Amino acid sequence: MQIQNLSEFKFEVAGFRYATSFNIAQLSDPKEEANADIKDCKPEAYAAKGIPVVPCGLVAWSLFNDTYSFARRPRRAGGIGGVEALRVIKSGISWRSERERLFGKHVYPKNFQNGSLVGGGRLDPRKPLSEQEELMVWMRTAAMPRFRKLYGRVEADLDAGETVAVAVRNSYNSYSFEGGKAVVLSTAGPLGGRNAFLGRAYLVTGMACLVLALLLTLVCLFFPMCVSRPLFRRIIARRHAINSCSWSPMI
Repeated sequence: MQIQNLSEFKFEVAGFRYATSFNIAQLSDPKEEANADIKDCKPEAYAAKGIPVVPCGLVAWSLFNDTYSFARRPRRAGGIGGVEALRVIKSGISWRSERERLFGKHVYPKNFQNGSLVGGGRLDPRKPLSEQEELMVWMRTAAMPRFRKLYGRVEADLDAGETVAVAVRNSYNSYSFEGGKAVVLSTAGPLGGRNAFLGRAYLVTGMACLVLALLLTLVCLFFPMCVSRPLFRRIIARRHAINSCSWSPMI
């Protein structure tokens, strides 16, 4: 198997569920750092002396901080080959709407991870939130307890038979809540990486709609008089009244 350009490395976390604890106004507007109502961010809302934490909340506080480095061993004649490091590009991994709208260009981290209990990764206080793409990816909370997050891109072709070695710095404590972590290597297409669940969900929904449409068609073909019954007449009249507009002239 040959993997073309734009391969993606993703990390996977399972069994981690917590409340949506963040403040959108604080992330985008520097004027809202002190004025925003950040009670939903507790217990990571304020630092010492009541100074707000930016970004506040448990979602940012639990920022994933495992690090990975990758190398490949090309398959050459005789099975002998050197090891070549793979450069991981971590820019452009977030959505453009997040960089331009949700995370402000003039909002900088303040008092982040300065408490007695450190939750996860740290942020560079010299960089605005609009450039902290790892934070953007992590704060896009998943709907399910088992999810994947984009770590970076490798813009190199991987030939068939090559071996990819992954060096992991295990810093993120997932053992306290019995969570699991995994590294996923996938290719990127116009719609993103491979997602079997999404395809199955679309197929099941489409088949259900098709079966329902066929059943309704058969009902109309074999029972044409059913629409003349009072119940159906009331439904049709009510729907017509909702979709139509009526007005009365002012006197």
